[in-house]
Amino acid sequence: MKCEYPRLMLAAPKSGSGKTMMTCGLLNAFLKRILSCRSFKCGPDYIDPMFHKYVLGIDGGNLDTFFLEKEKVKSLFAAGAEGAGISVMEGVMGYYDGVGGNSTWASSYEVACAVEAPVVLVLDCKGASLSMAAVVKGFLEYKENSHICGVILNRTSKVMAERLTPAMEALGVRVYGYLPECEEGRLESRHLGLVLPGEADGLKEQLDRLALKLEDTIDLDGLIMLAKSAGPLPFCHEENCGEEHEGAEEKPVPGIRVPIGIAEDEAFCFYYQENLRLLEEMGAELIPFSPIHDKCLPEGICGIILGGGYPELYAGELSQNQSMLREIRQAAECSMPLLAECGGFMYIHEEMETKDRQVYPMAGIIKGKVFPTERLMRFGYIEAFSRENTGFIKTGESIRGHEFHYWDSTDNGNRMEAKKPGQEKRWDCVHAGKSLLAGFPHFYYPSNPVLPKRFVKACEEFRVMPSKEEETHE
Repeated sequence: MKCEYPRLMLAAPKSGSGKTMMTCGLLNAFLKRILSCRSFKCGPDYIDPMFHKYVLGIDGGNLDTFFLEKEKVKSLFAAGAEGAGISVMEGVMGYYDGVGGNSTWASSYEVACAVEAPVVLVLDCKGASLSMAAVVKGFLEYKENSHICGVILNRTSKVMAERLTPAMEALGVRVYGYLPECEEGRLESRHLGLVLPGEADGLKEQLDRLALKLEDTIDLDGLIMLAKSAGPLPFCHEENCGEEHEGAEEKPVPGIRVPIGIAEDEAFCFYYQENLRLLEEMGAELIPFSPIHDKCLPEGICGIILGGGYPELYAGELSQNQSMLREIRQAAECSMPLLAECGGFMYIHEEMETKDRQVYPMAGIIKGKVFPTERLMRFGYIEAFSRENTGFIKTGESIRGHEFHYWDSTDNGNRMEAKKPGQEKRWDCVHAGKSLLAGFPHFYYPSNPVLPKRFVKACEEFRVMPSKEEETHE
């Protein structure tokens, strides 16, 4: 039976097994075979999809069963994978690791079940040999339908791979090859994970060399056949699978877009592609600007989005760009709609303290200071509930998201209440008003499309508001 979506997932028993470089190397190798590829990342990670995009030149997506129900995840995958010769999903953490560390909810395994994908485990064999067969046996038996069809042996020699293959294949999985310990398979890391693609010296050449190595040591034809063996993927074709939300019937007027400035540079680069696509579907025209390099906001915008990233690494440059800080502050004072999350939230404080304890003035929209801590703060999935009616979210409504930061604030806000799934612990978060929503959480807009809908509408209304000069002349 013909499969509309050739697909496979690369997963692993744990983080640090080499999934990202293996994924990038295989995508590059498939491209060199003139095979159209799509990529996806399981979970809420921002950085790995940036590496996928570096290879493919196109945006991928995040597949996450905490953010969305399984049927919606399936629809999301199908929309992104349509027409591709192969779609490769990179797993997150260990294959069965889900919410709370003690369930498979939102794990790579649950995503594999949702999109019915065959799975290849990337095994880090450094310091181990036959014991890896026991690991595979455990993974196969932990769930009745594990979806695991094969393995790739990472950081091992050709000789050892040949010795291990019979033991592995006796378990009912296929060994698709190996990758020896090599420079091509390594990348630097820092506090939020891997360095960004633009910061890795010679990355293109490294990935080209890695693709050549994989041609020699990995059964690429076998992986392509495995992807093509995935069965048909029935899913709901309706945009929201029958679920209505406020304003769903309101479609943007064709040809009329709402210009919204979005921060994109070395300091601000963490965005869910699903969020950006949803904003565009709702009528937004996203206009990139750099808080580091540009002296002023894009002309004619009527809204601002400041996403996450690494502002703490560029605090000096951000603080020195006084004209940009002034324009953003003045825009907020004029009630221009503003979304700021995590790094963007840090940027709009009065002050930012760096890891070396230097303090820099920032935009001053939020009174207080952000400062480094010694550990991840409130790390993990959250659902945030609004305590009162604000411009973009109303009393009792909620939206799902994720927190991942080593910095904290003297004033995190209290307009919303966050809680971790399956736990009783709750805490205050988010500054919100008629035209502002700012806090540490990275929100996933498809989990509540009403929020971005109201934001775009507020931007549109701001565009037609009379300026202070016009009001004076009246």
